Amino acid sequence: MHLLRRERVSLDEQAQAEDLEHSPTDIVFLSFSDSDLIAFNGAIKRSTTQTPSARCVPLARLRHPLSIDLYVEKTLTHARCIIIRLLGGVEYWRYGLEECRAICQKADIPLIIISGEGGEEAEAALSLLEYNTAPPYLSNAFAAYFHQGGATNMDLAFTLAQSVAHIGSVAALSPTALSQDTPYISDHRKISQILTTANLFPACGFYPLSLSPPDPLSFQGCHSIACVIFYRSHLLSGDHKAIDCLLETLKEEGFGVLACFVSSLKDLTVRHFIAEHLAKLKPDIILNATFFASRDDHFANSPLEAANCPVIQLFQPLNTEELWQKSYRGLSQTDMAMQLVLPELDGRLAGTAISFKTEHNGLAFNAPYLPGIRQTVEQAKKWCLLRKTPPHKRKIGIILSDYPGIEGQKGHAVGLDSFASLSSLLATLQGAGYTLSAPLPETETLIQALCHEPAQAFLSIEEYNPLFKTLPLLLQDTVLQHWGPPEAEAINGSFHLRFIQTGHITCLIQPDRNPAHTDRKALYHDPDTPPCHTYLACYLWLLSQQGVQGLVQLGTHGTLEWLPGKAAALSSHCFPQSLLKGLPIIYPFIVNNPGEAACAKRRLNAVIIGHLTPPIQSAGHHDEAAILESMIDDYAEADGLDHRRMDMLRADILNKAETMGLLRESGIDRSLLEDDVALSRLDAYLCDIKDLQIRLGLHVFGQPPTQQAALLTAISQNSPLEKNVIEHRLEASPAAETTALLAALNGEFIQPGPAGAPTRGRADVLPTGRNLYTVDPRGLPSQAAYTLAEATAQTLLQRYMQEKGDYLRKTVIDIWASPTLRTGGEDLALAFIFMGIKPLWDQHSRRINRFDIIPLAYLNRPRVDVTLRVSGLFRDTFEAQLALFEQAVTALCQHDDGSDWNPYFQTAGQSAPFARIFSTAPSQYGSGIDPTLTEETTQHTQGQAWLAHSAYAYSKNQAPQPDIQGLSQRLKQADMLLHSQDHAESDLLDHTDYATHEGGMMAAAHTVGNADIPFYLADTSHPHSPRIRLLAEEIRRIVRGRAANPVWINAMMDHSYRGASEISRPLTVLLQFATLLPDRFDEQFTLVFKATLGNDNVKEFLKTHNPKAATTMQNAFLLAIKKGLWHPHQNSILAYFSDQE
Repeated sequence: MHLLRRERVSLDEQAQAEDLEHSPTDIVFLSFSDSDLIAFNGAIKRSTTQTPSARCVPLARLRHPLSIDLYVEKTLTHARCIIIRLLGGVEYWRYGLEECRAICQKADIPLIIISGEGGEEAEAALSLLEYNTAPPYLSNAFAAYFHQGGATNMDLAFTLAQSVAHIGSVAALSPTALSQDTPYISDHRKISQILTTANLFPACGFYPLSLSPPDPLSFQGCHSIACVIFYRSHLLSGDHKAIDCLLETLKEEGFGVLACFVSSLKDLTVRHFIAEHLAKLKPDIILNATFFASRDDHFANSPLEAANCPVIQLFQPLNTEELWQKSYRGLSQTDMAMQLVLPELDGRLAGTAISFKTEHNGLAFNAPYLPGIRQTVEQAKKWCLLRKTPPHKRKIGIILSDYPGIEGQKGHAVGLDSFASLSSLLATLQGAGYTLSAPLPETETLIQALCHEPAQAFLSIEEYNPLFKTLPLLLQDTVLQHWGPPEAEAINGSFHLRFIQTGHITCLIQPDRNPAHTDRKALYHDPDTPPCHTYLACYLWLLSQQGVQGLVQLGTHGTLEWLPGKAAALSSHCFPQSLLKGLPIIYPFIVNNPGEAACAKRRLNAVIIGHLTPPIQSAGHHDEAAILESMIDDYAEADGLDHRRMDMLRADILNKAETMGLLRESGIDRSLLEDDVALSRLDAYLCDIKDLQIRLGLHVFGQPPTQQAALLTAISQNSPLEKNVIEHRLEASPAAETTALLAALNGEFIQPGPAGAPTRGRADVLPTGRNLYTVDPRGLPSQAAYTLAEATAQTLLQRYMQEKGDYLRKTVIDIWASPTLRTGGEDLALAFIFMGIKPLWDQHSRRINRFDIIPLAYLNRPRVDVTLRVSGLFRDTFEAQLALFEQAVTALCQHDDGSDWNPYFQTAGQSAPFARIFSTAPSQYGSGIDPTLTEETTQHTQGQAWLAHSAYAYSKNQAPQPDIQGLSQRLKQADMLLHSQDHAESDLLDHTDYATHEGGMMAAAHTVGNADIPFYLADTSHPHSPRIRLLAEEIRRIVRGRAANPVWINAMMDHSYRGASEISRPLTVLLQFATLLPDRFDEQFTLVFKATLGNDNVKEFLKTHNPKAATTMQNAFLLAIKKGLWHPHQNSILAYFSDQE
């Protein structure tokens, strides 16, 4: 029996190797926490005894195994006492612990490992004890000193360390606890003067130190009360200058200030203390500087909720201001997780950086960042103004988008009837006491004013110029250099906009970023092109002349969050921040789109209120397909009876299907198949169409679904919850949406809730009406995602083998952020499965800490050479996952399987190894393809555009750089292309992005000479039973099942202008696909035409409610004919278009 070896690789190897070059030292203290290092270093400096040499070492610089080896050899081997305080448990520094234990056991060096955790993390702390070489009572003593904190305890800890190092006797003194009966002394060197054994509030308290909370009478004359929460460790180490500056600035701006220090918001004592005093003092705003979330499996709520006010999350990045200024991401992956993503689980709002790290004598301190502090205070002031203003005096702006830049798409919002929602919202606001004009505008009045009436003058050039000069000079120069003077955009000396005013509420269509209204889609996600003067004028007008105190961006999604600037922790030189200046944004957003919701949440500091998806149901069959289904049923009933009758029925069915074009559509060639086989495949195809999930209209915000039973059935199919539980949550959703929006406009706290696709079994997203959050990206791919991806991988590999007669060896996978967040990373897990990589998860944190290389004997197939083309949002969100993928590729390149089944090892010896991660340039998004088609647009030109835009190679070891040759080679050598569709609430014809990304990739493959490559779509909407289809197969299925389905069209006709927009859009996307793919879609164009412009009722509806949508469809059909993409065979269709030309 032979045991197969699995090579195991640690993620610590991703870190940069370095030699700290520290000389031998008697006492070495190591920690990831700067506060620990500062505090212990203070004790070293205060020591008056004959001190042995001592050093504090940041563990963050000892992540790579080589760095650890060098430090152990050069420094730790000569130590007399080593103390390590480790946050997170063994898996955060496993290799280092193992090497330290080995050398300490060999050299008889006392090694003391203490945990930085407590309470619910006790199990992780216990796992550290096995690495100690010193007696357990010593680790307990040191743990107590650090838990209590303070200068006296650090002095005691250092005294004990000297004793352990054989300088003095070993005697652990009892740790003292921080008292609050002495006024605060800012000099941390004198903080020992206020330490006693009173032990009144060891974990939390008021700042400046006091036994009692501030007297509410002391806040009289203040416009609002702000509460600042910060870490106790910062107080005890003296690292609190940024907090002091923040408190002083708040006072200067008229706030009454309450400040509290805490050890952790998960500590029971702290939770009770904070909740009790927040409920009593009722601050108007909370500014929180602690990391992580306080909610978890043990605590359902955060203590900060007791105040029922907004909570702004402050950032204290672990890097320098210089690095932040240069970074388009704004926050490192670690800071993003600890200070942004996890706090969102508590419902906190994004703020900005109030400090940055600066080094002094080898230790890092948090230096105040005054512009960020002022920015934070301005944000707090605006939320408090909204909160303090009575509803009848509040002025609110409501903005509808004009995306995706196709005529007839004003008010576009994914899954939402934005105009009916606006009408409903205005009535809700009036009922809540807001001042609106009488009578309220009805839905059709709103549509007429915002879509059909000419734009109105709203701001003159004379009024605009001084407002423009309030923007930072750098932004002014950028706009002027790109767009020229504002006069070029004015009509008769004024800017124009589509808006309607009703009392104190201003409703408008968001203006284009481009004054010429060209390249609208291309500019939508453009990170470099500044907004034009008209766009700037709109927001400057809203804030200055209209005096709005809050904005509602109604529906998914607008353009403001995609303006140039950082991805998080925005500065005043980022356009969203410069325009809003902290103005509260309330953003109703479809609950199934976590990626773009997170972008809006973090770049606009917005409250994202999740709303329901539209109801969905199975497509069924209609018209001739329904007749065909009936004939197949008759055939099944006749089975086993008269064979001649069966033969005749079978022939009739196939003949009719051939006449209908269904055989071509389903890829059935009767000349190559027996009739019974052909019929079986036809039946399977019809069943596949019948099972397609289609939307029954659009959701109206705050209103019950028109087909609630259908939505309930769809959600229940994949959810483990009882149907009655789901029904209760579903029924609660509409009222919860309205309640949350009104509460947000009242400046109240909005309960957080997860984002996800309800019909994929995510009943936890119900009820909607909560402040959406996403998952911690460090935990992806999850173990559950890996398990589900195994089924998808097996199905894919089987289909490829059946169709190609060989193993899959090379592929390019297109991965997006939102599906990754919805599924827990199934796409990335699929890539690892193809490669033969098995991630391993830490049992406590549930994060990947290492991976195994699965032996080929277990795989029983070649490793698949995987290249990733990731979206810009994925690139920004999942930096750690890309590093993990790159590390796996590197490990495979160095892993000799002794077989040609490892393509990575075969290419490892090349002078320039292939890049395998591609995306857009840093801070750029999209596909690079303009969806506006002309007669000159070809597959080749679009393929080149996609290739040029997507060809930035990403690697942890070098800056992103264009590598068109590298991406071209990967596409040319690939056996297949792949994208996943993870839920049934949208499909390929919903949006031009699907065509420009998937079609663009296919066009690029053909452009580089890979004409026979298949593009597969993995349908994982039912995660336990994935379906694999060719891209063209899925397009044909959607056309027949939805775009040409009278059930879907009739449901959309209940939504006036927005319904007409939805009916027209699939044709635009189909035309894109027809241009980009090698497949022909003649039958599909014919089906769509017959169901829309070829149907008198539908055509009349389009022309009446959205004439521009009707014109867009007319032009799209004509362009398809002119480009030779559609050859209508029916004389009636040819005659129709002859009359139109």
